[in-house]
Parts: sequence; C-alpha cells; structure tokens
Amino acid sequence: MTSTDFRRNSDNFCYRHPDRQSFVLCQRCMRTICPECQTQGAVGVICPECMAEQQKSQTPSQKKAERRWARPVALAARDSRPLVTYGIIALAALVYVTQLIPGLPVQELLAFNSLFVMPSAGVAPFQPWRLLTVLFVHSGFFHIGLNMLAVWMIGRSLEPLLGHWRFLALYLLSGLGGSVGVALIAPNVWVVGASGAVFGLLGALLVIGRHIGANIRGILIILGINLVIGFVPGFQVAWQAHLGGLAIGALVGFIYARTRSARRRALQVALLIAVAVGLFALLLVPPLIYTY
Repeated sequence: MTSTDFRRNSDNFCYRHPDRQSFVLCQRCMRTICPECQTQGAVGVICPECMAEQQKSQTPSQKKAERRWARPVALAARDSRPLVTYGIIALAALVYVTQLIPGLPVQELLAFNSLFVMPSAGVAPFQPWRLLTVLFVHSGFFHIGLNMLAVWMIGRSLEPLLGHWRFLALYLLSGLGGSVGVALIAPNVWVVGASGAVFGLLGALLVIGRHIGANIRGILIILGINLVIGFVPGFQVAWQAHLGGLAIGALVGFIYARTRSARRRALQVALLIAVAVGLFALLLVPPLIYTY
C-alpha cells in the first residue's frame, strides 16, 4: 500500500482523533483508538463509547465489583511492560535451542516423571526440580510455538494488571499444580511442556475477570475447547496437567482478587506459600495408592 493510500484509509487512525495514527482496536467495536482513548479491560482495551455502554448495562453486583476493584490496591504495577512474560518465552526458546544440539540430553534431564519426586518408591533418584523445569522443555516446534503464543497473548494483559512478581508466582504455582496433577492421576508418565502453567493463567484470568465484572464468555469458550481436546482419542495431551494447572491458577486468581489491598499483602504472601506447601504435601499421596 502506498503512503497516499495509507493516509486515506481511516482504519489506520483513531476514529475520535483522525490525525493520530494507531493500530490498536477496541475489543468490542473493533474501531481504531489512540492511547488517549484506550481504557484497559480484562483482555485488550475498550473505547470510551463502548465503556459507557458497558457501564450502563452492568448489573448492581457488577457495579459493586467494579467499585471494589477501583479502590487503591496492591495489584497495580509501576512498570506495565510484560517483562516476565518475555523472560518466560525467552527461557523456553533458549532451552528448545539447546534441545536441538546433538548429544545434549536436555529433555531427559528436564522432563517430568512422578518417579523422580517420590523417593519412597525407590526406583529413581530424587530430582524435585523437574516439577518446574518441565515448563521450559517441549517436544517440538509447534508444541513450544503454541504454548508460548498463549503465554504471550495472556501475559501481555494479565501481567500489567498483577505486577511482575505476582504474575511469576501465578505461572510457577500453576506449573507446579500441573506437575502434581500428573503425579496424582498419571504416575510414571513422562510429560513435557508449559500447558499446565498456561491453563493456570487462563484460570486466573477467568476468576479475576469474573470478579471485576468483565465479559468472560470468550475465555470460557477457549478454556472449554482446550479441555475437551485433551480427552479426544488420538491427541497426545497431558490433560492431567491441564486440570491441575487450571485448578491452582483459579485458586491463585481468587487469592489475588480477595487480597488486593496493600494492608493484606502479608496475607496474600502467606496464602501463596500455603498453596505451594499444600502442593508438595499432595506428592505424599501417590506412593500410598500406587505400586511401582
């Protein structure tokens, strides 16, 4: 497209400020809006007209939730750049590149199998780091590509809302939940990938979006489709990790939603630690019910 054609195309400029170039669309009406006209939503941004329309159609409970969320909270991040999201993607990409080097047993060292976290089984060395390193090792290009695309799409909206450290805690706890889910439901099964953590991000986004009165229908549809795929014959998907990550992600999202104020920061940290301790405690269950 020539520069003249570009200038004549109104879709390349804010509809409220025709002299301002922008490529950001309102998530509801899909019109182009400049930074001044953007209001951050649960996912994406909303233009002033759509925001006003959304507020008019809100139920009393939604208005109450929005007022609670608008109070001074401890979730707001000073740096709105999704730095942790970029870091997760970069680390996963680096690990994948090392997997391509002949002779390096990267996947064998980082993949997860419940036998490595159950010393009482006595059939494998105790290697607890696999509970989290599994998040950064993948089985192929499309596997890592789809997972990191999901991390990027969710993280660029969720991380600025939560802050860097809360987002990182959510990601790691969700991944830990996915590994524990595999240990509980499918012991002695090898798994790789960040799917458990990705489902945890979706679960947290679902809970937080519901808490602030956002439209979560799209998130429910995406979540439902991905959960169903895990049970379709022929798809080699670790649905146990999906369920575990989803449950822990939703739980962490609920903790964040209910402990937003600065005065509850200590309670928030204590609850996150309790979630981690609870997950490690669940690893004591499989040796009691399975024979290795």
